[in-house]
Amino acid sequence: MASAPVLGGSKTVDLDDTAFGARFNGPLVHESVRAELNARRTGTAATKTRGNVRGGGAKPWRQKGTGRARQGSIRAPHFAGGGVVFGPSPRHYTFKVNRKERRAALRSALSVHAERGSIHAIDPKPFVDEVSTKKAAALLGDLIGGSILVILTDEHEQAALSFRNIDRVSVLPAAGVGVVDVIGAAAVVASKEAIDELTARANKVPSRRAEEEASA
Repeated sequence: MASAPVLGGSKTVDLDDTAFGARFNGPLVHESVRAELNARRTGTAATKTRGNVRGGGAKPWRQKGTGRARQGSIRAPHFAGGGVVFGPSPRHYTFKVNRKERRAALRSALSVHAERGSIHAIDPKPFVDEVSTKKAAALLGDLIGGSILVILTDEHEQAALSFRNIDRVSVLPAAGVGVVDVIGAAAVVASKEAIDELTARANKVPSRRAEEEASA
């Protein structure tokens, strides 16, 4: 069974073999990362077509007799100030990844850190009563310099204040951690409660009724 050393102490936290000992599935992780990054896109880029641009209601000149090409509106795309052809419009970039696949991708990402020994545990209780970025930086020690993902639970929200101002350190609640956050970090630091929550998320088996409701 893999284990995570507790920073600032000599103890270790046992890691679940299923959640932290899975075989790495590259294509599945790639698909989940793409889905999560796409879901974060706002998709608000928009342009106006010739029908949306103000003006251009009358012909700029008569049909015949001027020696110039016939034109119907000065808001046609080839005029300055005209509409845009095939421009972007508001849309969403999300695509579906099945829950079983998301959980398998999360297990793969967690297992990579467990295999590399880049996952560590912390005791957030000392930071609940006193917010101290200096103590948090000292606790992380040599890990500072690379990208660090600190995972805490909602009950330790006060402790997150001590870590969030450290350079290249991201603090997320266990419920909001995605595959892209785990796989993109050089090191993962989590509380015992956060590790248990991640384990539950990675190993949770959906009921048949839940699967039928999701596919309906």
